[in-house]
Amino acid sequence: MKFTPEHEQIADTVRKFVAKELNPHVPEWEAAQEFPSHEVFKKLGDLGLLGIKYPTEYGGMGLDFSYSMVMAEALGDCTCGGVPMAIGVQTDMATPALARFGSDELRREYLAPTIAGDYVACLGVSEAGGGSDVAAAKTSARKEGSDYVINGSKMWITNGLKADWCCLLANTSEGSPHRNKSLIVVPMDAPGITKQKIRKIGMDSSDTAQLFFDNVRVPQRNLIGQEGMGFTFQMLQFQEERLWGAASSLRGLDRIIDSTIEYTRQRQAFGKSILDNQVVHFRLAELRTEVEALRALTYRAVEMYVSGKDVTKLASMAKLKCGRLSREVADACLQYWGGMGFTWDNPVSQAYRDSRLVSIGGGADEVMLGIICKLEGTLPKVAK
Repeated sequence: MKFTPEHEQIADTVRKFVAKELNPHVPEWEAAQEFPSHEVFKKLGDLGLLGIKYPTEYGGMGLDFSYSMVMAEALGDCTCGGVPMAIGVQTDMATPALARFGSDELRREYLAPTIAGDYVACLGVSEAGGGSDVAAAKTSARKEGSDYVINGSKMWITNGLKADWCCLLANTSEGSPHRNKSLIVVPMDAPGITKQKIRKIGMDSSDTAQLFFDNVRVPQRNLIGQEGMGFTFQMLQFQEERLWGAASSLRGLDRIIDSTIEYTRQRQAFGKSILDNQVVHFRLAELRTEVEALRALTYRAVEMYVSGKDVTKLASMAKLKCGRLSREVADACLQYWGGMGFTWDNPVSQAYRDSRLVSIGGGADEVMLGIICKLEGTLPKVAK
């Protein structure tokens, strides 16, 4: 990756925003199990940070995905995972298909205010019975007059309680599960939508909900792109989601290693610092090397993506490595903090709680392995 002054300017702006507007409030937001997303997103929108890669005619900067990656990495300075994840849903998970395939009318109605920070967006793909199996989604949208009538439910929806609209994946016809789905913009104040908060073991400050749709009517003009292309569009959205996820983990991993080095250098046991033990400083060196390897993989994947190449395999590798390394770093570093690492307010225990989701959300590790094996030609063929 060749970073321009514009890359550095965006990174610096994000880091300053995190230090001033996010980190001082993290303890309060974690305790409340939510953060004021409309307030925070409006401030981000005023800085132009919610539409970095989106067209200028809708309020974006018109830059390429490498600039979004820089923002994601800088958000790693945040001392919790929940708020950056919620921001990532807004910028790189719920909006790519709308920006790329939505009608001009739909983009002006929903994308523009989302980029401005006036709307909060969520992505409705996962369901309780399917999880990472996107093709198994059961939520339906049948045509009635000029509307879609939506029935079903969605699970584990980040921003689900406060979102103004949802990029919803629903079955719009019978037939192949890969060809019967569509993405539809659903306003979250539509009659028939109910929400239930989900309490999690980490990512506390990010509101997460189960959504229920009971004969919810939306105009058919809210369809994103072509009917039946929803599965394909969502697979494309996943590429940016997975690259964003890998990039957003990097500075957080470095930060945990840095804080562990500082703590173990000061902490004394048996006449010397914990860091002086070879098992400790060697292990931290190994972990730092792994982070740099993930950074190199992520940068390479983003560079290829920006140049228009298919990065399905590399994005899946980055997502897989990110999830596993996030768990490994948090677990190893917590061990070196001893009993202090097991206290709730410790930065390492925060990372330990938050990092576990990374191997599940956006496609579980096992799904990433399946994708990689398929593209490697090593996945066994299923007998018909």
